[in-house]
Amino acid sequence: MKVVSNLEKISQEIQAACLRASRNPDEIKIIAVTKYVSTERAIEAIEAGITNLGENRDEGLLEKWKVIGDRPSWHYIGTLQSRKVKNIIDIVDYIHSLDRMSLAEEINKRANQPIKCFVQVNVSGEQTKHGLSPNEVLPFIENLKEFPHIIIDGLMTMAPNTDDDKIIRQCFQTLKLLQVQIGEKNWEHAPCKELSMGMSNDFKIAIEVGATMVRIGTALVGEKEEVQE
Repeated sequence: MKVVSNLEKISQEIQAACLRASRNPDEIKIIAVTKYVSTERAIEAIEAGITNLGENRDEGLLEKWKVIGDRPSWHYIGTLQSRKVKNIIDIVDYIHSLDRMSLAEEINKRANQPIKCFVQVNVSGEQTKHGLSPNEVLPFIENLKEFPHIIIDGLMTMAPNTDDDKIIRQCFQTLKLLQVQIGEKNWEHAPCKELSMGMSNDFKIAIEVGATMVRIGTALVGEKEEVQE
């Protein structure tokens, strides 16, 4: 497994996507999704130049953090149960899956300092995906102004499970439009400068639409390994 060569290929694809969209590649952060691979593979990604790691289970995050520590920025990218917040709140730099008021209340209660959060939006409407519907997003974020330990740094979505690039692009465009609408509000608690969208199979489309963070697992760190957790 050569994470270095994978990263080089992905970086070239990011540069090409940015060129098509007249964007600066420096605007794009790669989050290596290490949830299915070993701590050793995560370390290999860091040594290749990755500075952001994404995990979707508190057990996996804690297991890797005990070995790796604060070398990367840690992103919690999975569905977060309120009772698990206390396990990860002092470790993560970003939470990508804020989707309900009860979770916001728990994050605000447990955090010792403002936490950068992404509101998860279920743009596709698929029942298998978590997140708010697009028309729920603005009222939800407005209500979060009461929580001093939550900063809405951006929005997150997952594209629908389809090979139709047009449908995927429309999904990402909806999220970008929501970001623009939030920006027009000038909410101090919700600068919403980031868009977390795009994975191994669709990150190029996401970048063309406006993604600033892409969550790449398989294409970067490989297929699922047997992970001891």
